[in-house]
Amino acid sequence: MKHHKPLDILIIGAGPAGTTLAIDLARRGLDIRIVDKSDHAFDGSRAKGIQPRTLEVLEDLGALDDVIAGGSTYPLAGIHLGPLAAPWPMMRNRQPSTDVPYPNTWLIPQYRTDRALHSRLAQLGHHVEFATELVELDQDTDLVSARVSSPAGIEEIAARYVVGADGGSSTVRKQLGIGFAGSTDEQDRMLVVDAVTTGLSRDRWHMWPRTGGKFIGACPLPHSNLFQWMIRPPIDEEPVPDVARLNDQIRSATGNRRITLSEIQWTSVFRPNIRLAENYGQGRVFIAGDAAHVHPPAGGQGLNTGIQDAYNLGWKLAQVLAGAAPGLLDTYEAERMPIAAGVLGMSAKKYEGIAKLDPSSISRGKDEQQLALSYFGGPLAPHDSDRTKKLRVGDRAPDAVLTGRDGEQVRLFDIFRGTHFTALAHGRRAAEALDRLEWPAAGAEVKRIAVGSPADSADHFLTDSAGTLGQVHGIAGEALLLVRPDGYIGHIATQDFLTGTRTAIEAMTPPARSRIVSESSAGTGVAE
Repeated sequence: MKHHKPLDILIIGAGPAGTTLAIDLARRGLDIRIVDKSDHAFDGSRAKGIQPRTLEVLEDLGALDDVIAGGSTYPLAGIHLGPLAAPWPMMRNRQPSTDVPYPNTWLIPQYRTDRALHSRLAQLGHHVEFATELVELDQDTDLVSARVSSPAGIEEIAARYVVGADGGSSTVRKQLGIGFAGSTDEQDRMLVVDAVTTGLSRDRWHMWPRTGGKFIGACPLPHSNLFQWMIRPPIDEEPVPDVARLNDQIRSATGNRRITLSEIQWTSVFRPNIRLAENYGQGRVFIAGDAAHVHPPAGGQGLNTGIQDAYNLGWKLAQVLAGAAPGLLDTYEAERMPIAAGVLGMSAKKYEGIAKLDPSSISRGKDEQQLALSYFGGPLAPHDSDRTKKLRVGDRAPDAVLTGRDGEQVRLFDIFRGTHFTALAHGRRAAEALDRLEWPAAGAEVKRIAVGSPADSADHFLTDSAGTLGQVHGIAGEALLLVRPDGYIGHIATQDFLTGTRTAIEAMTPPARSRIVSESSAGTGVAE
């Protein structure tokens, strides 16, 4: 067995959560590998709704263009009641605003989302190692040893951290012995089929509600001739993935003899699982995405929650590898688990509602968009922090369009994009504090923005001629905001600008005067 220098991070599972994490770590220059037991990338439509907050995450990671090109906004629902189909707006089509650039849930089959993420990872010089399965995990205080099996044989990989993003039946979670509490209704099943379909208009998500909990729906998948069919059979019937029998079943259930399915591309039978892991990790091993929480399909939450798990964990792993206190990694579970628990309650209600023909189950609101999710009250966002009129610490930092030195328009999200923190000072005293703010040499850098009053240290001097910070951010007077690398507010100061800000910085960064020699790769962002 060859002994290689330990990796920084090994990622098990290359779905949306695992690949998001790989992209975030790769752009930070970390030494990573990502493996997946499948022979190739996922080829089904499974999770097909990407929420506004996730679109913002994908923009930051550089994967948004492919996702936008591969999808569309949602069509109206067509509810078939007898011979008539009543159009029903599942989602209100919102216009972009300065604070919410992507206000609408995006319809894109999961195989395209996965490929967009894999393509972005390849641009960063990394590739998924397919047909590579985790066999065994072992860890001590300094390292994790993972045995993996691939066509080349058994390999032992040493890594400082391992993250399992390997799905609902996660091997990593099972190896750690972490409980997966919740329920599976074995009798309740949904057959999902991606198939070429004729005899249906492509401008509607067709639904045929039936009494007794039966349900048939057909959603057109954008830029294709496929529909995703969801068929909930009666409890005593076996789901049928055979094309001739499927056509019979669908025609008889819908009363439409013109519908014809051919060329089945992918099929899956799932049972509505509602489960949450008892912990999000153990020692130097973490879990994310479906390995940590599984959701019913209604509401488009599972994939989105998983991507945001990874986005929360990535910068924290990088900071700890650069010398920040390991306790920063404890905040991953503390911040993400309550979100998954809340979302699980919501998705479960949506799924039950669809069977009961409850129209509100079909509508989608702000809760699903994940824009209002906050870490307020968690370990990095204490209750007693300062706040603006609109924002608390732990909230998503909204976008805004401000004015640069030469009159050009500058988006806050363009400044936030990347691996750094952002400190934004509004007003003269806040700008003076910005100049006095020390930042550690190791780990993620900080970008400094002064709005309204210049600061010598500012990377950007902007003016708020449209008054957006007042309207959207609720910043009326002097304020100093610290925005974390994942776009959530790490601190708000409205009076004493330095003391609390320094404390917040210390919790998220290596020691201020650290000159740590990297023990792993030179690319960990650590000062040599």
